[in-house]
Amino acid sequence: MSDKSSRILAEALDLPPMERALLVEEILASFDFPDRRDVDAAWAAETEDRIDAYERGDLSASSVQEVFDRLNREPRK
Repeated sequence: MSDKSSRILAEALDLPPMERALLVEEILASFDFPDRRDVDAAWAAETEDRIDAYERGDLSASSVQEVFDRLNREPRK
């Protein structure tokens, strides 16, 4: 990894969890994957399935803050 990449990584790891997640999402979105449409379609279907399950009461939800609090309590691998 270049010095520049190492500096960027170090700065990114100092960001709050939500900002890190958004940064990762933006970086991944910048890649032009050949099967991107298939992946996007699969995620759209999964999202709809999860919403339906939540509305039926088959799936519970956690707030973003609860999720990141839980992640911050767990040791990093």
